[in-house]
Amino acid sequence: MSDVRRHDVPSIIDRMMDRRTFVGALGGGVVLARPAARAQPLTKLYRVGYLTNATREQSTQLFREFTEGLRELGYVDRRNIIIETHYGDGTLNHLPDLAAAVVRSRVDLIVAGSNPIATAAKQATTTIPVVMVGTFDPVRFGLVASLRRPGGNVTGLCVDASPETSGKSLGLLAEIVPGLSRVGLLRQIGYNEPQLEAAARTLGLELHIVDVSAIDQLGSAFAAMAASRVGAVIVRGSLFFIAREQVADLAIKHRLPATHQFKEFALAGLLLSYGPILMDLYRRSAGYVDRIIKGAKPSELPVEQPAKFELVINLHTARMLRVTIPASLRASADELIQ
Repeated sequence: MSDVRRHDVPSIIDRMMDRRTFVGALGGGVVLARPAARAQPLTKLYRVGYLTNATREQSTQLFREFTEGLRELGYVDRRNIIIETHYGDGTLNHLPDLAAAVVRSRVDLIVAGSNPIATAAKQATTTIPVVMVGTFDPVRFGLVASLRRPGGNVTGLCVDASPETSGKSLGLLAEIVPGLSRVGLLRQIGYNEPQLEAAARTLGLELHIVDVSAIDQLGSAFAAMAASRVGAVIVRGSLFFIAREQVADLAIKHRLPATHQFKEFALAGLLLSYGPILMDLYRRSAGYVDRIIKGAKPSELPVEQPAKFELVINLHTARMLRVTIPASLRASADELIQ
């Protein structure tokens, strides 16, 4: 059961940035409003490939948001559009082959969530439009030339809006853990975030980085962080989304307050989350599909940055970890999980 709060109480973190609404300006990115008009009758039955490294079960909620977004625009699967789902069954190793199979199926458009999935799609085709969802720093990772002018066959939505968003997660942990000096950074290998490292230096925090390339390495990764006496953990990378319950259990086992960008991790048992609303990003990705079907070129569709952020705190986990959540954070949280 959760208690939704909608109050704004000043704190040292709120002075870092406005957590509720931030219109991204990084690289000149432009937030695209969701179209209100319904889809016009199509002269062609378009085939959309939906590519994910998750299992069908793990992808259910995100896929539902995507299809609901399409429905709002007048598209219904098997009626005026065909959606072909391709699941990686919980591993990143098969993504190149999976992306190649999607291309061979002759879809007209590919929807790909997170960096490794979008990268696999981009490497598999330079002509089929790719709508990325929830990617991080797509310019630095070579997915697009710029946010304003992607320049190739890839466009869509990213999860980062400004360097301040990285600092906020660290600042939240610093508010909760007295005397915090060392923070573990559990990250998917290849997921470099210079903004987070810069924010740590600004806050006087040392980052202990542990890279993971497979889910079966999680146990040893948490043991290594605990042995290095970190006081809290930040989790980064799409690999962990499909194992978020395991990540939460390990954090609690080692008595480590932990945070991720997405609410789904706090729901799974992490102490807190701060970041964009992932479900909203998947629903909004339908707008890109609609525009491309109607003739827009991915190279000219600006990448959308998140406009809304939410802070979710798991009070049940806080009690298990025996940490005290300051009253100011309780009041400013968008949701408190009891």
